[in-house]
Amino acid sequence: MTVALVHDVVSGPPNADIVLFLGSLGSDRSMWSAQVTGISDMATVITADVRGHGGTAVGDGPVTVHDLSEDVIALLDALAIDRVHLVGLSLGGAIAQTIAAHHPERVHTLTVLCSAAKFGDPTNWTSRAETVRRDGLASIAQSIVGRWFTTDYAADHPNVVARAVDMVSAVNDEGYARCCEALASYDSRPFLDRIVAPTLVIAGDCDLATPREVMAVIADGVTNARMHVLSPAAHLAATERAEEVTTLIRDHVGRPE
Repeated sequence: MTVALVHDVVSGPPNADIVLFLGSLGSDRSMWSAQVTGISDMATVITADVRGHGGTAVGDGPVTVHDLSEDVIALLDALAIDRVHLVGLSLGGAIAQTIAAHHPERVHTLTVLCSAAKFGDPTNWTSRAETVRRDGLASIAQSIVGRWFTTDYAADHPNVVARAVDMVSAVNDEGYARCCEALASYDSRPFLDRIVAPTLVIAGDCDLATPREVMAVIADGVTNARMHVLSPAAHLAATERAEEVTTLIRDHVGRPE
């Protein structure tokens, strides 16, 4: 059973295309504020919270990335939207890949930021889920955010870092743990060649969570995908390099298919 995603819609020009943003594990839809501002003059923008994040309910039972992708399809159906430009970062990028592969008719273009086709050793994710259930997400929020930004950016933007820690801490513990387990079982490599939407892959050169060589697996697996590496940038590139990311998305969304 799908879960209704809490979302925001910022209307663009009449008859404009729609760009849907899906965020990182531990985030809410506010992480895309710079992109919403920078793109809504050319497109209608939707930002959505995945299960257990922001305002969206946790739902019942274990969850897979495929389940999370079906939540997004249910949202599009509820809004009577046929096709969107999909943008996803980290967990959101995994969801976006899954939608593009299994529902190609719903996707104009795909942009994947700081994500992966497979997120490393599954035991790291199941262990994190256990830690969050036992000690609470707030106990590791600082360490999570510590990997989101480069050292220099974090030193120069302490308020941004503090807001990010607060955002992570506010995520539902069980919702976060279930999404960790979803990433543990996730592997898009068998279906990357089914993605036909024009695809842009954006990596950060200082991203320890999903380094450029991990992102290259997506770029190599999707036919005619383009890859761009931001420097310097860590995992939350949409915030750290907001202007460049916005420009890249605008150019990609505006390209003829």
